Amino acid sequence: MTLDRRPKGFMFDLDGTLILSDRKLGGYTAIPGAAEALAALDERGIPWIAMTNGSAYPASVQAPRLRAVGLPVADERLFTPNSVAGKVMLQRGYSRVLVLGTQGVVDALEEMGVACCLPGSPEAEIADAVYVAWHPDCTMDHIHAACSRVLDGAAFLTASDVPYFATKDGRSFGYSCAINGAISRVTGHEPEPCGKPSALALELIADELGIAEQDVGVVGDDAVAEMQMARAGGAIGIAVTSGSTDRAQWAAQPPERAPHAVIDTVGDLLADGLIG
Repeated sequence: MTLDRRPKGFMFDLDGTLILSDRKLGGYTAIPGAAEALAALDERGIPWIAMTNGSAYPASVQAPRLRAVGLPVADERLFTPNSVAGKVMLQRGYSRVLVLGTQGVVDALEEMGVACCLPGSPEAEIADAVYVAWHPDCTMDHIHAACSRVLDGAAFLTASDVPYFATKDGRSFGYSCAINGAISRVTGHEPEPCGKPSALALELIADELGIAEQDVGVVGDDAVAEMQMARAGGAIGIAVTSGSTDRAQWAAQPPERAPHAVIDTVGDLLADGLIG
């Protein structure tokens, strides 16, 4: 499949695109052809990064796991919604952020200089922003704390509001989406996503690649997370069928989520001539 214009740089999704993980996010399997595609981009001097909507781990923890299964992803080439969220939080000057997430989420934000607190701490009662991320141990007390702050005027941000992601065990639901739903239902406020498909995420991607947003090749398996972001930002959406969406489902997408090209796996970037 050919494109009217070729990307000058690429962003790759992780789950369903470069890897399949288990539902506990503890074990990774590289998708065949992924390592070769990334190596081919390096050989041609074409910039690329990986960006996941998973927020459980900072890049310094997750990238070595990717390299362990053969993917040449350096720490500085891996980005998460926490990368975007931390940048936004610092720009907006939030004094204290209430985090509903794992310790890995807190570590990632604090590494960037964001002042964080957890539900139940004294600081939680004065937080001026709430950030919902990967939080499998969320309790009603946590949701209550977040609702209280949002109702009092705190900003409401989230790593992701996408309901599903692909794993080796099939489709798995995103904890942050479920938690967001509870907070939104109580408060009447919708969260501001920091991960894909937000404009904030595409802006960071283009900045890191050093190219214009319209020249970014967004490669992924999710119609909302990747293709909607590509279409909204004028980028180039390249869909894979190795994750949560098959060819029939891609063909049925509305224009605002329709990919510019569909391939079976990232390895087909070479065979289909999508890499210059």
